[in-house]
Amino acid sequence: MTSEGTGLVIFDCDGVLVDSEPLSVGVLIQAMRDVGVEMSEEDVYSRFLGKSLATLVDTMQTEFDVFIDQAFLDRIRNDLYERFRHELKPIDGIAATLDALSLPRCVASSSQLERIRLSLGVTGLLDKLEPHIFSASMVKRGKPAPDLFLYAAEKMGVPPKDCLVVEDSPAGITAARAAGMTVFAFTGGSHAHSPSYRAELEQLSPEVVFDAMPELIQLVRNKR
Repeated sequence: MTSEGTGLVIFDCDGVLVDSEPLSVGVLIQAMRDVGVEMSEEDVYSRFLGKSLATLVDTMQTEFDVFIDQAFLDRIRNDLYERFRHELKPIDGIAATLDALSLPRCVASSSQLERIRLSLGVTGLLDKLEPHIFSASMVKRGKPAPDLFLYAAEKMGVPPKDCLVVEDSPAGITAARAAGMTVFAFTGGSHAHSPSYRAELEQLSPEVVFDAMPELIQLVRNKR
């Protein structure tokens, strides 16, 4: 990013804009247990953090010989949305950060569009980000492939080299780097406190690792 008014900041949603990962993992662990698959919280984060629903379906079929039908997916969605409506909170400081950010911004998330909009709606962030919301359902390959970030940049009319991605997952960081974008790793979500998680992110060599969202404004300025 070279000057004021140029460039694009691309935000992941879960774990970056909203503190949703513990809720999502809790619902998923229970749903998997109900079909006979036991997986620890650490394993769920390692396997699925930042990845699309298609990854879950494929893993359940190939590794556990469990076929995921629409009823299973519907139950996960309904349980998760109910928890979101009552428990989901924005990441601390994100609203003020978005208000202070002078550059164009958008959302590029592995979640389905309906879930992204619900998450942003119940946390009061939707008006600050719509209509520039992009989902992995809009591209052929989800993260860690670069497709979603490249799609978002194309739709926003900004070259990949001028995009900065804020991500919290190894899959997202890998995707952003594959897209040729600058990537900042955010570790301020309530799921991001374990040393092993932070070490995994740092091994992927994001340009910056930060854990307080208001710091983003100065970090972005330092890049210009």
